[in-house]
Amino acid sequence: MMDLQIALLLGQDGITNGAIYALLSLALVLVFTVTRVIYIPQGEFVAFGALTLASFQAGKTPGTLWLLIGAGVAVALVDLTIALRSGVLRRIPRIVGWNLVYPAAVAAIVFLLKPSEFPLLAQIALALVLVVPLGPMVYRLAFQPLAEASVLVLLIVSVAVHLALVGLGLLFFGAEGSRTPAFSDASFDLGLVKVNGQTLWVVGASLLLIVALAVFFERTIYGKALRATAMNRTGARLMGISTIMAGKLSFLLAALIGAFSGILIAPITTIYYDTGFLIGLKGFVGAIVGGLGSYPIAAAGAILVGLLEAFSSFWASAFKEVIVFTLIIPVLVWLSLTTRHVEEDE
Repeated sequence: MMDLQIALLLGQDGITNGAIYALLSLALVLVFTVTRVIYIPQGEFVAFGALTLASFQAGKTPGTLWLLIGAGVAVALVDLTIALRSGVLRRIPRIVGWNLVYPAAVAAIVFLLKPSEFPLLAQIALALVLVVPLGPMVYRLAFQPLAEASVLVLLIVSVAVHLALVGLGLLFFGAEGSRTPAFSDASFDLGLVKVNGQTLWVVGASLLLIVALAVFFERTIYGKALRATAMNRTGARLMGISTIMAGKLSFLLAALIGAFSGILIAPITTIYYDTGFLIGLKGFVGAIVGGLGSYPIAAAGAILVGLLEAFSSFWASAFKEVIVFTLIIPVLVWLSLTTRHVEEDE
């Protein structure tokens, strides 16, 4: 039997994991509504963020630095070729600055300074500065050339990018897992349950990021441009909103959310090179609950996934993953029965 204290502990665990899944589900909904990409590699940014921070703390050079440099060179070559052929020379300084100078500056910080001696917040900031720009670079190389392709084609490319990033993760970080120190060792007694400081950090930081994203979408010109593109790509284009800019920005935000989620969860669980995939899939379940279109419902669905996972681990730990992913089936049946099917790009 489950007593109240066990239920409260499981609820705490479920809400903690659900907060991470909620962030990832929001990122997946954002990317899909703006670009029509079912972004399977979202989980890799979770692993890259956590393992990059762990590498800094261990005094090692993270492999993601070489990925940033290589991706920057590739994007620069593509964009410089297009700029020179079209005669748009004014774009050259920005292309060089973002894709070549920026990675070189990050590399200089990593090699000339000692990130292992930085305060925790500085290490987190450096990990984000390194990992987050990979998002728009992935979009530029893999998805922007196929922006008008069908959702199925974009899904195939998404799977290919996922497999490539998982392989690079194994190459960069090896098969051994890593765990970072907790942000706080404090604990608090709330009635029958003891709440540790890391749980409060995860839930608090997740809520803060969600609020920041809400303000971004409601109050800033770029946020409104993303909302307009998500509602109607053709209409946004006719109003002068660049869908390329919207795509890069959505991938930038998705990379930020993914890397930040990995940093939050790294003190709670050991992160391996492929851990992010399973975490991202659970965020995807939440996104499916929201129909890949509603941010609040996706976040609520992700919290439900976290709670379902926690209580399943008590009642049927061997089948908890099966139980969580089975949640997709009734949701898909419901969406199939209640959604009016239209031709793509209508």
